[in-house]
Amino acid sequence: MDISILNNSTKPFIIAEMSGNHNQSLDRALEIVEVAAASGAHALKIQTYTADTLTLNVDSPDFLISDSESLWKDKKLYDLYNEAYTPWEWHKPIFNRAKELGMIAFSTPFDETAVDFLEELEVPLYKIASFENTDLPLIKKVAATGKPMIVSTGMATLAELDELVRTAKEAGCKDLVLLKCTSTYPATPENTNILTIPHMKQLFEDVQIGLSDHTLGIGVAVASVALGATVIEKHFTLNRADGGVDAAFSMEPAEMKALVDETERAWIAMGKVTYGPTEKEKASLKFRRSIYVSKDIKAGEKFTKENIKIVRPGYGLEPKYFNHVLNKKARKNYIMGSPLKFEDL
Repeated sequence: MDISILNNSTKPFIIAEMSGNHNQSLDRALEIVEVAAASGAHALKIQTYTADTLTLNVDSPDFLISDSESLWKDKKLYDLYNEAYTPWEWHKPIFNRAKELGMIAFSTPFDETAVDFLEELEVPLYKIASFENTDLPLIKKVAATGKPMIVSTGMATLAELDELVRTAKEAGCKDLVLLKCTSTYPATPENTNILTIPHMKQLFEDVQIGLSDHTLGIGVAVASVALGATVIEKHFTLNRADGGVDAAFSMEPAEMKALVDETERAWIAMGKVTYGPTEKEKASLKFRRSIYVSKDIKAGEKFTKENIKIVRPGYGLEPKYFNHVLNKKARKNYIMGSPLKFEDL
């Protein structure tokens, strides 16, 4: 996958993130792939880890989710990741199905063993999650493959982003995408700050900027395209009512279809800086207002507010000449509905 071709001259690249929405069923995972493709998503992403590669099986408070507002409150990290992970033996059938349906299939590795495994499957690119964007050894390992990298920037300071970009480039990554991301689940629009996107584009000129979006709906993603985002990633499920670790902030099929359609519509609408009538608008110029005779006038009579009016259509003099015409004498007879012309003055 050559992500170097992504820019504001190409339509937004939409990634459907399966994450744990397979609910530990391969059949459901494959159905998610099929429905994502039917919805128009350009890529399908999964995650490559096990509970043991991601955390420790420890019962101490450090390893317990205590945030009262978290979807996963009181869960042990090990148990959560054991529930959400995608079995590694599923990767090949998932990737193969996505490719058959014309989608780009790739994954987020969470440690070096995952990278080695994904290299065996010849993934075309890699994603680094927000919580790993300061794991420089992992970033070096992925960058050394020479394949494109997409990195979520949730929680990262500007200094950390600079270090991330320099590390990836120096380790061999030539094509890099940074995704503006808010690492709350779900995220709220007021906490999303997508004005950061054009700022990131200024700071990192040779890097594509996109959005990893955990808000509900498509409004934030559509707005981000207008601000220059070229890649949009959203979690995807068949039906939120089916439950699952990520279901609450995942898109359903009709929403994914709307996301694909409306982000492309926003991209098309950006166009270019232009003033005056477009080619399509020129036919509408005739419906502007102009000066018309509103009552029959004989030669020698004066033009007054009683016998001329500013009306549609636009075949007569422009409205700005109205006061100039008042009290001038008519040079000929006019019938009601005649446009006034320069030659009449």
